[in-house]
Amino acid sequence: MNTNYYAILMAGGVGSRFWPVSTSSFPKQFHDMLGTGETLIQKTFNRLTKLIPKENIFILTNEKYNDLVLEQLPDVAQKQVVLEPAMRNTAPCILYASLKIQKENPNAVMVVAPSDHWIEDEDAFINDLQTCFRKCEKENVLMTLGIQPTFPNTGYGYINFEKSEKPIKKVHQFTEKPNYETAKQFLESGNFLWNAGIFIWSVNTIITAFQNFQPKLYDLFDEGMTVYNTDFEDDFIRDNYSRAENISIDYAIMERASQVYVLLATFDWNDLGTWGSLYDKLQKNEGENAVINARTVLQDASGNMIRTTGKKVVVIDGLNEYIVVDNDDVLLIYPKTKEQDIKQVLQKVKNTFGEQYG
Repeated sequence: MNTNYYAILMAGGVGSRFWPVSTSSFPKQFHDMLGTGETLIQKTFNRLTKLIPKENIFILTNEKYNDLVLEQLPDVAQKQVVLEPAMRNTAPCILYASLKIQKENPNAVMVVAPSDHWIEDEDAFINDLQTCFRKCEKENVLMTLGIQPTFPNTGYGYINFEKSEKPIKKVHQFTEKPNYETAKQFLESGNFLWNAGIFIWSVNTIITAFQNFQPKLYDLFDEGMTVYNTDFEDDFIRDNYSRAENISIDYAIMERASQVYVLLATFDWNDLGTWGSLYDKLQKNEGENAVINARTVLQDASGNMIRTTGKKVVVIDGLNEYIVVDNDDVLLIYPKTKEQDIKQVLQKVKNTFGEQYG
């Protein structure tokens, strides 16, 4: 394997739209959401090891998930777990991890990948990633993998690219989540892709981009270069991380840089952001119900997403297009059409019964 290849695995999110399974103390990336025997972070880590040495995969997460990471990824050493003492969005943590990698290997080329996405054809993913790595090894460019839209989804950001015959296309601009009519126009135009949040670049190119477009943020983290990858790193980060601006990598860098390119992904992808998106990717029974970890007796029931723990017996009669999730001391029975409201429901539950339920 190429020892200059690195990965930053983003594993700090809470995944509140997957409540009650995903909670702030045990978020979705540490659950076997697909019923495959592997958690989402395990599947993502194992996928990346097809191209990247295990010791070169850094896990970016909140400090309260440190033990979960080490438990679920036994091949990962403590030094590979990059801990955030505060939530500051994606730009600060990516800069922090990039500086650590640059200090270890200034020739590094890396991918930034979410830990909780579903990718079916892993060989196609690796081939696409290799294509991006090769371009980033030769040129000072920032790259991303774009997903061919299949419907006017208003829950994703979009990438507007310049049409050409080349497989790698120059990015014209990034667009945040549009309304439905705008999303329809994007699909009709033929030069918009979904933004999957998968980025590829050389470590020197991304750090130069931070110097150019986010000098204050760069200066803050550059102060710690002498202590990164040493026993004194934790003290510096604990004292300084909360001073970082709360800003995404899209706003901070990708929307400002000019040398940004996108490769149309050749693999099937889903960000697994909601119970409905999980339902779409699971096998269904004859009533089009998706079932995980449950034994069911169903009558006049269709289109339901059903999940329990411990192979619980679930009997349903006369329920259609619902999310039915039983987890510990919470039972959720909720319309699939209102799945985006689960975040608000969670907040009501916490306000009523206490933070321990979220």
